[in-house]
Amino acid sequence: MKTLLRNYLINVLSLWAVAQIIPSLIFNGGLLGLAEAGFVFMIANFLLVPLMKILLLPLNLLTFGLFAWVANVLALYILMKTVNSFTLLPYFFPGANLGMLIIPATNLTTFQAVIVVSFLLAIITHFLHWLILKH
Repeated sequence: MKTLLRNYLINVLSLWAVAQIIPSLIFNGGLLGLAEAGFVFMIANFLLVPLMKILLLPLNLLTFGLFAWVANVLALYILMKTVNSFTLLPYFFPGANLGMLIIPATNLTTFQAVIVVSFLLAIITHFLHWLILKH
């Protein structure tokens, strides 16, 4: 039970953090909508992601694990379709200048925004799991 509550809180916090980073990720229901989205995302991660990783195992082996993000994208897609207060719109990335690395401004379609949000969710979720298990 402690593990479920911890994963739920990590998913809620990760969704909130990504919504702060990507402004086209919108929770219309406030805290209740965020709590509902966190619950659905946790269930999708527990049930769907392991199944998809098993089904996509040959592609993961061929691409050295780079194809694993498809399971996370699918979980995010299910979240978008089941939670009415959760919306992801196309996103205009204003660009970034990181000294030696310049990322130009670009318009992201909804599908591309789903991929970016999925990567950010995975990074933040793994970091929070590491941070909690470290202490």
